[in-house]
Amino acid sequence: MTERPRHILSLSGGKDSTALAIFMRGRVPEMEYVFCDTNKELPETYDYLNQVEAYLGKKIIRIEAVRGFDHWLTLFQGYLPSVQARWCTTFLKLKPFETYVGDNPVINYVGIRADEDRDARISHKPNIQVVYPFKEAGIDYAGVQKILAESGIGFPPYTKWGRSRSGCYFCFFQKSIEWVRLLETHPHLFDLAQEYEDKSQDIKGGHFQWNDDMPLRELRNPESVEKIKQRYEEHKNRRWETRPNKKLVETLTDLEDAEDDTRACTICHL
Repeated sequence: MTERPRHILSLSGGKDSTALAIFMRGRVPEMEYVFCDTNKELPETYDYLNQVEAYLGKKIIRIEAVRGFDHWLTLFQGYLPSVQARWCTTFLKLKPFETYVGDNPVINYVGIRADEDRDARISHKPNIQVVYPFKEAGIDYAGVQKILAESGIGFPPYTKWGRSRSGCYFCFFQKSIEWVRLLETHPHLFDLAQEYEDKSQDIKGGHFQWNDDMPLRELRNPESVEKIKQRYEEHKNRRWETRPNKKLVETLTDLEDAEDDTRACTICHL
C-alpha cells in the first residue's frame, strides 16, 4: 500500500507565502503550515504570523534549530554569514525544516508566482515533491496583492517602514536604505547587528560586515544616512522615469524590490 504524503506549506512571514496560505485554506484540510524561526526575526514578522494563524484557524508550527545563531557563529569562528556563505540559512532554516519533514513522502507548497521564472525549491530531499500553486493558477504579483487585500491580512507590517522582505533583522540581503530604515525604526536591533559586526574585527583575516557598502558603525553617521537617502531617491526617480510599459502596481514593486531577488534564500524571503 502506497503511503499517503504529508502536505506542508512553508511560511516565511513574507507576502507570497502568506498569500499562498490564504489561497490554500480549506483546499487541503490536512495542510501543515510551518515557519522556521531563527529567533532573530523582525518583531513585525512574529506579529504578522500571529495574525495569519488567527485567519487560517490553524496553528502555524514554529520550527527552531536545536542550537541557535550564536552557537553557529562561534563554531564558524566569528565569521558572519554572507551571500557567499549562507550558513545561517543552512543551519537555522533548511536543516531544521528537513528534520521536521523526515524521510516519508511530502508535498511541499511554495509561493512562487506565475510572473516569476525560477525554481525555488526549499529542499532537494528526494522524498519532497515541490508544487507551485500560484504558477498553476496563473496568479501573479497583482493576484497576490488582491488575495492579501481581500482577506484583510494585507502586506507584512514591516513593509510600512520600508523593509522589502522578511528575514532576520541583520539579513545581509538588506539594501543600504533598508539598514537606514532599520536604524530609524528599531535602533536597538541595529545596535545588536552592529555588535555582531564589531566583534568580527578581532577575526584573523580581516573585518567582516553585513552591508557591502560600509560597516554599520559608519553607516549610522548622519552624513552617511543623508547620502544613502539621497542616493535612493535618485535611483527611484531614474527607475520611475525609465520604467517600461507596465501596470502601476508592477512598477511600484520594481522600485521597492531588490534586484537580487533570484539570489535571495527562498525559505527566508518568500
